[in-house]
Amino acid sequence: MPAADALELLAGFNAHQVQAAVSGGWAIDALLGEQHRPHTDLDVWVEAASTEGLIVALVESGVDRLYPWPGDRPWNFVVHDGRRRRVDLHLYERLDGGRLQFGSVTSPYRFTERDLEGRGSIGGHAVRCESAAFALANHTGYEPRDVDRHDVALLCDRFGLDRPLQFR
Repeated sequence: MPAADALELLAGFNAHQVQAAVSGGWAIDALLGEQHRPHTDLDVWVEAASTEGLIVALVESGVDRLYPWPGDRPWNFVVHDGRRRRVDLHLYERLDGGRLQFGSVTSPYRFTERDLEGRGSIGGHAVRCESAAFALANHTGYEPRDVDRHDVALLCDRFGLDRPLQFR
């Protein structure tokens, strides 16, 4: 997922009033202000209420196919264009008091609006993304890959965050 493609997708979301927050590897590079590695996809947080505009924006950009992945759920799935654009969607619901819920009501993952108020840049263009602390938290709870170790080290060094045990 080249930076130009990520920016074009984000611009399409904005054109349809979809307030996406960049997540994953691109969020870390956005927070750092420069790209440090290639990315295979664009991870985004999107409010479930914006799904209609999101789907229109994706179809307009040619990202119109489901990319089946183990663990897909109605609130987290991947779409692609059949070539190089792949978008990992994370849909959340708003709750009262600035709280957000990702996932089923039986096993919710809750966080806050502040977690999605990070500011960064991709290709010199300002983007909304996860906060540094939230990006770090989202890199725990699974067996880290080499790219995760790389990303977490850069994030922790830049923002003075303590590395989780699995990254020491």
